[in-house]
Amino acid sequence: MVSFLWLCFIAASILVHPPCLLTTAKRTYIVQMNHHQKPASYLTHHDWYADRLQSLASTTPDAILYSYTTAYHGFAASLDLDQVNALRQSDSILGVYEDTLYQLHTTRTPEFLGIENELGLWSGHTPQQLNVASNDVIIGVLDTGVWPESKSFYDSNMPAVPARWRGICEEGEDFKSSVCNKKLIGARKFSKGFRMAAGVISKEKDSPRDQDGHGTHTSTTAAGGLVGNASLFGFASGTARGMAVHARVATYKVCWKTGCFGSDILAGMDRAISDGVDVLSMSLGGGSAPYYRDTIAIGAFKAMEMGVFVSCSAGNSGPAKASLANVAPWIMTVGAGTLDRDFPAFAVLGNGKRVTGVSLYSGKGMGDKPVELVYFNGKGNNSSSNLCLSGSLKPEVVHGKVVFCDRGVNPRVEKGQVVKEAGGIGMILGNTAESGEELVADSHLLPAVAVGRKTGDEIREYLKTDPNPKALLSFEGTVLGVKPSPVVAAFSSRGPNMVTPQILKPDVIGPGVNILAGWSEGIGPTGLESDTRKTQFNIMSGTSMSCPHISGLAALLKAAHPGWSPSAIKSALMTTAYTLDNTKSPLRDAAGGQFSTPWAHGAGHVDPHKAISPGLVYDISTEEYIAFVCSLGYSIKQVQSVVNRPNMTTCAKRLGDPGRLNYPSFSVLFGKSRVVRYTRLLTNVGPAGSVYDVEAEAPEGIQISVKPKRLVFKNVGDKMRYTVTFVSPRGRTPGDAFGSITWKNAENQVRSPVAFGWEKRVWQLQSGQSGQQLELHLGQHKQGFKHAGQLGSLKAHVHFGNEHEQQSEGKEQQQRGVSIEQSSKQQQQQAHDIYNLQQMEDEDENGGELKALGWYCKRTARDCLAANTAACCS
Repeated sequence: MVSFLWLCFIAASILVHPPCLLTTAKRTYIVQMNHHQKPASYLTHHDWYADRLQSLASTTPDAILYSYTTAYHGFAASLDLDQVNALRQSDSILGVYEDTLYQLHTTRTPEFLGIENELGLWSGHTPQQLNVASNDVIIGVLDTGVWPESKSFYDSNMPAVPARWRGICEEGEDFKSSVCNKKLIGARKFSKGFRMAAGVISKEKDSPRDQDGHGTHTSTTAAGGLVGNASLFGFASGTARGMAVHARVATYKVCWKTGCFGSDILAGMDRAISDGVDVLSMSLGGGSAPYYRDTIAIGAFKAMEMGVFVSCSAGNSGPAKASLANVAPWIMTVGAGTLDRDFPAFAVLGNGKRVTGVSLYSGKGMGDKPVELVYFNGKGNNSSSNLCLSGSLKPEVVHGKVVFCDRGVNPRVEKGQVVKEAGGIGMILGNTAESGEELVADSHLLPAVAVGRKTGDEIREYLKTDPNPKALLSFEGTVLGVKPSPVVAAFSSRGPNMVTPQILKPDVIGPGVNILAGWSEGIGPTGLESDTRKTQFNIMSGTSMSCPHISGLAALLKAAHPGWSPSAIKSALMTTAYTLDNTKSPLRDAAGGQFSTPWAHGAGHVDPHKAISPGLVYDISTEEYIAFVCSLGYSIKQVQSVVNRPNMTTCAKRLGDPGRLNYPSFSVLFGKSRVVRYTRLLTNVGPAGSVYDVEAEAPEGIQISVKPKRLVFKNVGDKMRYTVTFVSPRGRTPGDAFGSITWKNAENQVRSPVAFGWEKRVWQLQSGQSGQQLELHLGQHKQGFKHAGQLGSLKAHVHFGNEHEQQSEGKEQQQRGVSIEQSSKQQQQQAHDIYNLQQMEDEDENGGELKALGWYCKRTARDCLAANTAACCS
């Protein structure tokens, strides 16, 4: 539950920063109860919880922040450490976990997906049936709230709200219940966890109103209505629409400008499920951890059990391996890809060379005369001048010039603001090795062009060789039909799955780069305080944007097939996904231009047309998910925490190997044996008499055999098993390998990707001057990575966690990375004491702990907010 950590970007010097040592007497904890042990003398569980707290010393009447009854059983409360320890001694309590901070991870899309006219999807359905079915589906969006006046929420010609709906439109500051309608049918806010940590809501309105823009963008992406002549200052002009135009929207504001607290998220999930949503869309998350410590995974398990489809963003920590969030198999984990739309911009250099980039700058141009181009390359007011950080540029040097800035650390749009405030008249933003060739367009405050790494390096070289470098920037607008597309976004988080490596993640990718959708008029398009521009639509990038695309598509599938389970809907979206771009070549990775792999794109890019009629599905029951959790080596209390079965005293069934789950993809880990064998169960959702033959694609040296090779389904709903055997060659050198298994007939191709790994995997971290290396061994029966290296003198930079939107890349390094310098046992202990390194399952011999692919610090959210120290808590 406390697993998704507030990650700090820290340099060695931060070890002496006293603000990071702030503590408080009371903090928010989430307490999971065995609700079946409630004495009959209590009318409600809340009464029981309150009485239980009152029995503790120094408990105040308002200590309980939330009582959870649906997604979770228990409460969130303000407690001190003595009270926490006392609660942990009780048999009626399954666990007590400190609240933690999660982060938010954003019309051409319908045309790109081929659903500009939904009727094309619905073979065998009349338009009237389509409208009736779609109107009955409710998408719950947990995010930063909603701007209800957006035209995307107009409810003209929509029928009455479904009678089963139990939600409300909660009034609050600048938010009347009358703003909800037959499209936006519910709105609530959850801020108690945030208030406990921060003390105040800062400048935000304590209501469902969205003053960030993120929530309005995601909800209109999922189910916004048709809005003609939509654009961002003329860019991406056309008719804006969500994926499920006729679906209803309910918003749950659980995120605030500094992030989203687990207690608030859990309260939002709890309420959304009881309100009656059909789909939960959550563009937020953090790192990876055991499911019993994962708030979102636990809430999503209950949602799945209640028939609610849960879609979550994979995270924006790519291209680093093993950087995924939200990896539970009952969650749809969504990565991001590009559209075939671009916003080209150009820079003509003094040597006559014209280079191409992207931009959403819409203001007055630079004219037709080149001006001086400057790049500090670490020289200037300070060593960060090349990054164009605040205060790093001298106005007397920058005034009237174009500044070349390196991408990274602070937001891209903030770099432009820094240049403008210093008197610069333009900016070229150059990618570094980390961001590769990926280009994300921004609505800058001054003329600015973003270029890829190769082009950036060419400009850097030009700046070295020309004694009088110059540049002239120009802008072209919007271009369609870009090839190749889609391409996996460099920022999209990658596998393998850190929690259960036997489950391949992400599941799919969807459109997540330069996405146009509704926006809050309470904030400018850049999110900067100095940006006073107002717009009804904005263009954003991130897995936050790809997630609601899949949420909306899931709503369409739910409308077409109301009897399908969440697992069946997920299977349909996965097994029909495509892996070839619009040039008929394998999907590529924007990080380096090479072919992508299932660790980046999962099963592939979603294909709504095929998903509506997948032929076969891999369905998974709640009981099988419970058996899966029982196979993870958790204690019975930990299993109870995940599956919400407090009366369990033992696991009645285990899968043995977690990879035996009836999942639509395969992640094969070879251990002591060179043979791995799995059995899968397919359900026929196509016509009676369907016959499928198998086709296996194996990487070099690996054997894949499937029995039987043909499946004959006599009736709709028939189920048939097949067994697949994977054999690794002797002496195989560990490395990445991928294949696929496809069941085919004339109408359908039901494809499952296969990723291969070996028990002894060596991962090399980005090392500092020491050049040392850590070996991390991935065991077939261990849920995570085990440290097997010597710590000695190490300076490792590890990409882990979640970046904020690429549109506001401002905390890119802070939230994506950790940098801790260790040179002695004394320093190790000092780092351990100061940063309270979270203990994982495997401790190293020096007493430190290694999580994921490196050291990380755990700061309690309240201390970070109280310290207000960017170096410690950004």
